Amino acid sequence: MKNILLLLLCVANFSLSAQTADQRIKQLEIQLPELPDALGSYVDMVQVGKIIYLSGKGPLKADGTYIKGKVGQDLTTDQGYQAARLTAINQLAVLKKNLGSLDKIKRIVKVNGYVNAAPSFSEQSRVINGFSDLMTTIFAEKGKHARTSVGVASLPQQMAVEVEMIVEIK
Repeated sequence: MKNILLLLLCVANFSLSAQTADQRIKQLEIQLPELPDALGSYVDMVQVGKIIYLSGKGPLKADGTYIKGKVGQDLTTDQGYQAARLTAINQLAVLKKNLGSLDKIKRIVKVNGYVNAAPSFSEQSRVINGFSDLMTTIFAEKGKHARTSVGVASLPQQMAVEVEMIVEIK
């Protein structure tokens, strides 16, 4: 029985790795939202050659509100994780809108994650794993990236997290 379970896991992992990023999004039933324009005097992304720099995004929900609050005070680590995961979905929406397909992404290069944290909170890395875990689920090996996770005193709109990223395209 144990061998059968291992075989099933291998087949599941193979089928996931054999799919494209766009297919994985569909299989995971992730709806990429329509995002509003940038909040300030900047653009959502800048492309320089085959490198794309994405401005920081936060956990904007479908109803147009952000997940707000300080992690470790108003929100638990798991709630922060979910906020970071939602932020990853929002960044993927920016890429899909501008590239037409997530399959044009060659690699997730770098992620900078900022956690609106209570002064004594020290689990920023666990929070930003919500972003990183989704990138590796969608892009497999190409989703593994360099990363920084930092706790900050405040973020725009009191959002719980803000994440910026650098992506290489094909």
